[in-house]
Amino acid sequence: MTMADRLQTSAVGTGTVRLDGPDKVRGLAPYAYEHPVDDPVFLSPVQAEIARGRAVDIDTSAAEASAGVVHVLTPTNAPELADTEDGELAILRSNEIGFRGQYLGAVIAETPEQARHAAELITVSYVQDDHDVELREDHPGAREPESGPGEITVGDFGAAFAEAEIRIDARYSTPMEHNNPMEPHTTIARWDGSTLTLWASTQGVHPARSTLAPILGIDPDRIRIISPHVGGGFGSKGVPHADMMLTVLAALALPERAVKHAVTRQQMFSITGYRAPTLQHVRLGARSDGTITALGFDAVAMSSQTKEFPELAIKPARIMYSGDNRRLTQRVVPLDVPVPSWMRAPGETPGMVGLEIAMDELAEATGIDPIELRIRNDTPTDPETGRSFNRRRLADCLRLGAERFEWGERNPEPRSRCRGEWLIGTGVASATYPANRQAGSVARIRFTKDGYEVAIGAADIGTGTWTALTQVAADALEVPGAEVRLRIGDTDLPNATVAGGSTGLASWSAAVLTAAQTFRSLHGHDPEIGAEAEGKAEENPAAETHSLHSFGAHFAEVRVHEATGEIRVNRMLGVFSAGRIVNPRTARSQFVGGMTMGLGMALMEISELDPRFGHVVNHDLAEYHVPTNADVPAIEATWLDEEDPLAGPLGARGIGEIGIVGAAAAIANAAHHATGVRCRDLPLLADAFLPNT
Repeated sequence: MTMADRLQTSAVGTGTVRLDGPDKVRGLAPYAYEHPVDDPVFLSPVQAEIARGRAVDIDTSAAEASAGVVHVLTPTNAPELADTEDGELAILRSNEIGFRGQYLGAVIAETPEQARHAAELITVSYVQDDHDVELREDHPGAREPESGPGEITVGDFGAAFAEAEIRIDARYSTPMEHNNPMEPHTTIARWDGSTLTLWASTQGVHPARSTLAPILGIDPDRIRIISPHVGGGFGSKGVPHADMMLTVLAALALPERAVKHAVTRQQMFSITGYRAPTLQHVRLGARSDGTITALGFDAVAMSSQTKEFPELAIKPARIMYSGDNRRLTQRVVPLDVPVPSWMRAPGETPGMVGLEIAMDELAEATGIDPIELRIRNDTPTDPETGRSFNRRRLADCLRLGAERFEWGERNPEPRSRCRGEWLIGTGVASATYPANRQAGSVARIRFTKDGYEVAIGAADIGTGTWTALTQVAADALEVPGAEVRLRIGDTDLPNATVAGGSTGLASWSAAVLTAAQTFRSLHGHDPEIGAEAEGKAEENPAAETHSLHSFGAHFAEVRVHEATGEIRVNRMLGVFSAGRIVNPRTARSQFVGGMTMGLGMALMEISELDPRFGHVVNHDLAEYHVPTNADVPAIEATWLDEEDPLAGPLGARGIGEIGIVGAAAAIANAAHHATGVRCRDLPLLADAFLPNT
């Protein structure tokens, strides 16, 4: 299929092949580090080797004398910052150390090799203080998060739980995980004395500029950020991290030189964010018919002394199931660790682990099928606010999934099916994610000799924005996709919100649709060259009257070796209710990608933090394991045919994150069905399934 053919089939709802695909496979789509710049220099950071204390001396003499070194940056000579409130980004302000891996300086040299060699020549003398990096439920430093509710109470949970006919009372945990996109975090920064230009790997050029400008004390109009292609992010590139700021400080110290910095894979484990570990205490009280009468969910998550980021694991419990008596609490524990950040579906992903395994335990205790139990506790209104949901089709997803997964043939008894030495089991879990839409994005449409130019500062982090947004624009303008030229990923283009929180396409398309409507009303269908119009995405009024969410269901079949405890996933199925699907081809990729990431969470992903030294010891892709081809089974993703008028003018809801939410719990539930062993801590390791361990 040629490019012209792809563009001719670009109507919304068709599986148009990625328009940027050919350029990517031929290496013609530039990622941040690949943008050509004149006379670049290269940065290698110097990082703290203790978890808490102070650098009393940073000896840079050998580095400064090393071949090719242009500049050595330390707290003594770093450019001043206008705002130091953000502890993560206010770097090189002092010699105080808040976590192992914190930046203490940088070497800038003519080649990457020279910069790295010189950085290794710098010697640092420390005064080391006692540090605390271990999360525990009874930690004396646990407190309510600065953002988000610390406690939500409805009815009398204590009394209802005590009086319940059936009670589930169990503790669950999820580990520290790191995002690890294929493209590491990279930045090229150049300061010409007037304008700061960044070629950066970011999920939002305009939000990144809005974050950096006040810290640097530079007018936003004098900062340009360019990012047309991003090699994955999973949330980690949703906000600027210290690596971007360090590159900027180096550029400010070296006017007219472009500074290039690519974070190494190992450095990403201390600098670019991660999913914080959580401890969860779930209590479910129910009648003998499975109706939940009391729901308790207490979550504790790790955060950093440097800057708080709460992994709000209570979020899904707020809306998932009925129950008149509820008590949800969230605490964070600030420790001497790097700063956590966004990772695909923050809050919902870990929160559904405890909740959905507990639901499986309740199904076992009541003798009710796990799907039937969830349907019995489905609710048409938000149990916290009383608002109606926009379109809650959880039961439809569960029923369709049960039919396709042949759930009716399942023997509910654990250890009831085997194949040789392999025990076979199946499990289910629900999925949910908010259906948010951000206001503020602006699209500009201009008619040129080459067709319609649609400009918006959106991001494509591998999700298919180049293709899907072209489809939206073509439909809105009522022209073939071949007549649309999309421009994204540059702050010189109109403002766009971040590609995060499953809000990207829903937010940007609202701006594009408004711009197209305005363009046609002003210029008709036979515009002159140069005709243009703009449209802005406004707040979604339905957010004030309804509880806006997407729902879904995950099904998994696993096998566990009876002698070794090895666990493998045979097949997975995801069924989702996510409104209108703009491009089935890229949508399936998003759903399957999320489910695969959930598989990794269930079976292998864990960042091992050594409490003696405060750093992640398996800080590379040799020892931090993610699913490879051999681990990923037949994964099927499907969705309900629908549109959601409350989601916005396109009728579509975000799909980037719901695919991971609940996937790990479905696998854990399947492992229990296979073996009879209930694992409440992720990842599921072989020794948990071995006899006499």
